[in-house]
Amino acid sequence: MRILDLALKDLSQILRDKKVLLFLVAMPIVFTLFMGFAYNSEGSDENADTRLPLAVVAESDSRLSQMLLERLEASDEVKVVKAEKAEALESFQQGEAAGVLIIPAGFGTQDAGSQNPQLTLIAEANSTEGQALYQLLRAPISQLMSSVEVANISADISQNPAEFAPALELAWAKWDENSRLELVRSELAVAQEQESWFGDNPYNQASPGIIVQFAIFGLVTSAQILVSERKTRTLQRLMTTAMRPWEMVAGHLLAMFALTFLQTALLVIFGQFALGVDYLREPLGTLLVSASLGLWVAAMGLLIGTLAKSDDQVVLFSLVAMFLFSALGGTWFPLEGAGGAYAALGRLTPSAWAMNGLQNILIRGLDLSSAWQPAGILLAYAAGFFGLAVWRFRKMEM
Repeated sequence: MRILDLALKDLSQILRDKKVLLFLVAMPIVFTLFMGFAYNSEGSDENADTRLPLAVVAESDSRLSQMLLERLEASDEVKVVKAEKAEALESFQQGEAAGVLIIPAGFGTQDAGSQNPQLTLIAEANSTEGQALYQLLRAPISQLMSSVEVANISADISQNPAEFAPALELAWAKWDENSRLELVRSELAVAQEQESWFGDNPYNQASPGIIVQFAIFGLVTSAQILVSERKTRTLQRLMTTAMRPWEMVAGHLLAMFALTFLQTALLVIFGQFALGVDYLREPLGTLLVSASLGLWVAAMGLLIGTLAKSDDQVVLFSLVAMFLFSALGGTWFPLEGAGGAYAALGRLTPSAWAMNGLQNILIRGLDLSSAWQPAGILLAYAAGFFGLAVWRFRKMEM
């Protein structure tokens, strides 16, 4: 009972200030909404034009030039911007265009069998956009030139130059028809809608990320109680009572756990019913990870309370812990996108295991069994921090 009485005393002291509720609940909700909006805005505009901008300098108005422009303008990969040569080159230098295609004067205006002036593509050969643009232009230009060759052969066989134009139109139409059919076949074979890394709801990342992040920083208030007790010598007076040292540590730990778990529960409820984050799809798994998270954070808060000598140090240590574990633990972005040593180091942090346990339920659709390993590792971290806190507590000057 003495442990419970001490925990209730801490909670009463913390919750007496109404600003604490604003800090523990309102701020995480605001940050959750903001981060979810940011994730949802990241590449979510279906109407955004993602085509490569190509500045085209059309010095020829021949039928051949028109045929090429019509094909490029109908492309889903290239955005044609007609411009004068000086303007086109300037837009390329400023990075507004991925390349410049110059259709020279006289292109396609000569008779059958004659050589046409060459097209000129200006692009950065070593850039991804330049290489992509070259590959995208190679097909329609090759098809156009082959259509000209077919028309030349047709005119030669019939020995009638008038056959060049209709043969050219027919060959080009066939190329266009075959290209569209090939495009459809490719899409049916390989094109599938790629699901976002946060699933079908951006708050699947934002909500658990903010829960973990603010669970750590929320310890500022509870850890300050231990510092305040030392300053007012309340802790020293407690030591003169029949209450044992481990009971005092356990009482403070219980209060910190209750505060963290309460905050987590409120944010889970908000995420479930306001944001559509399906924590209750596997309620026992969510409860198991949340409780383990609360124990780890409470043990770390207890350690911060024993290390800090002032309220300013409590805030400093809590901020360092929050930013360190948040950045490395994947609360802001998934570790799968980081790769390398950063991701490998991040996966060792307890915050990463908390995120992994929650996202196994929210994004990966796994069952209760997927929560046991993250919860076990969080409990191991909690035991480690608790052991350090008890050791430090015994070393404190009384």
